[in-house]
Amino acid sequence: MALLAGLPRASPIQVQSARTALNELRSSKSGAKVEGLNTRAVRASIPLAGAWLSLQRARSRSRARCARQAESRKPKVAVVGAGWGGLGAAKALCENGCDVTLFDGGQPGAPMATPSGKPFEAGTRGFWRDYPNMNSILAEIGLNEADLFTDFTESAFYSPDGLEATAPVFAGAPELPSPLGQVLASFSRFKRLPLSDRLSITGLLLAMIDFTRDEETFKAYDRMTAHELFIRAGLSRRLVEDFLKPTLLVGLFKPPEELSAAVTMELLYFYALAHQTSFDVRWLKKGTVSETLMSPVLNHLVEKYNLEVRGNTFVEGLDVKNMKVSGLRYAMKGGSKGLLEDLDAVVLALGAGGLRAVLRGSPELAKVCPTLSAAGALRGVDVMSVRLWFDQTIPTETPANVFSRFRGLRGAGGTFFMLDQLQPDKEALWAGEPQGSVVACDFYNAGALLPLSDEDIIRLLKEELLPSAVPAFGNASVVDSHVMRFPAAVSWFSPGSYESRPTLETPLQNLACAGDWVRLGDREHGAKGLCQERALVTGLEAANLLARNGVLGRTFGATSFFGIDTT
Repeated sequence: MALLAGLPRASPIQVQSARTALNELRSSKSGAKVEGLNTRAVRASIPLAGAWLSLQRARSRSRARCARQAESRKPKVAVVGAGWGGLGAAKALCENGCDVTLFDGGQPGAPMATPSGKPFEAGTRGFWRDYPNMNSILAEIGLNEADLFTDFTESAFYSPDGLEATAPVFAGAPELPSPLGQVLASFSRFKRLPLSDRLSITGLLLAMIDFTRDEETFKAYDRMTAHELFIRAGLSRRLVEDFLKPTLLVGLFKPPEELSAAVTMELLYFYALAHQTSFDVRWLKKGTVSETLMSPVLNHLVEKYNLEVRGNTFVEGLDVKNMKVSGLRYAMKGGSKGLLEDLDAVVLALGAGGLRAVLRGSPELAKVCPTLSAAGALRGVDVMSVRLWFDQTIPTETPANVFSRFRGLRGAGGTFFMLDQLQPDKEALWAGEPQGSVVACDFYNAGALLPLSDEDIIRLLKEELLPSAVPAFGNASVVDSHVMRFPAAVSWFSPGSYESRPTLETPLQNLACAGDWVRLGDREHGAKGLCQERALVTGLEAANLLARNGVLGRTFGATSFFGIDTT
């Protein structure tokens, strides 16, 4: 009887119909008794016969109804992490008929503010010319690039000796084959580095052509440090110390001796061998990345596709059953817990720390996905972000700047951005009446700086770093400041880490990964070294993979559904 539970019972009219049929049989010429038929037993079986017939019809209707529901039910997908990777996955899935829930430990799309109410952002991010997918997604929802971004700008490198070099906007230079165009445009931009040192970089060109020859060659370069590569390629010590090391510290967030040679060349490729204009960069004209770019995309997905966004929520574990993720356990900052069941698919768009936290509560996932366990064991890079509000406006040669060779950095890479030159709305920068320059300073590989007090960090910037680069800072006073620390916050592409990084596809058919550190295999995208664009593309690719795997329902399983610009 347990098999009948929940199914419709025979209705009175169905039982009555069965009894009428039996009565007709009894009044037939064959008489009241039919050979081999006990009418008492038949009479007793009438209700069961009617119930059985009803059960078969109900089962048939239930199967048809389930089939129709399977056709019409939206695939239920959870996306964990609301960075560019998670946003890309959520967008592709929503636009193609999935019921998507987006989880994040922060508040996606929400602005960050200092205790005094002024705007703040963790890390100032550039937007390179080779960001076709990001530009396309922003245009789709009606955002105008001219309203969002500055013009492409030059950048400057400063050492204790003053201005060392400026990076030009290559689009204004004569179009020549790479790397001739870059060399010509940059020739007069170095103030102190001798020509012989600059020319020593040509030793890297052969390695840049060779390192992607095949998978095994790439892995061999990955096991090598960038420092060792530079020695083998014959680069001068001064070129490395004055230019390449500070570039890597703020581009890949570690010095050459702690970076994979392969990933280093992925970044340098855009400077030396890609299209001449590929390294041109621009910045936000207003607000922060979260509120100016991500928030409009999220709002569009919520309003048009009913995307459910669960902010301030941490995913504590994934439940695995029959080699598929079936459920997701989460906890909100307030302490309440929940379970999202009957999942068709999950996208993990997390860094190493977030992935490690999910795996702690997912023993079965860790068991069947050893690559995820290896990825979760990787370490991240410490970051510190500082914002300073000055009592006067300080002019600089360029709005975007890099610190080089300062002992006070303690091994960190440092940048400073003149936000008052990049963003015309001064009142927004001050959250009120503007007074002077607003400077955003970011430190990467900042482990030796994190223990310092906020006062010591402000003093380091105000009394040493900034006035050494631009003397006018020595005459200005800081009227407000804010410091934030982010331990192990960004991906560290350490030597030999390539094979431990997560892959787009996992052993579980309905689980995919996204993020700038994810390996795409034969789906690899051209934006290697450009973190935001690559993260976005991995999110789109994660959604495509789930579609190709057929876990999003019959209507989704035939082909991938989201076009990606791979130029």
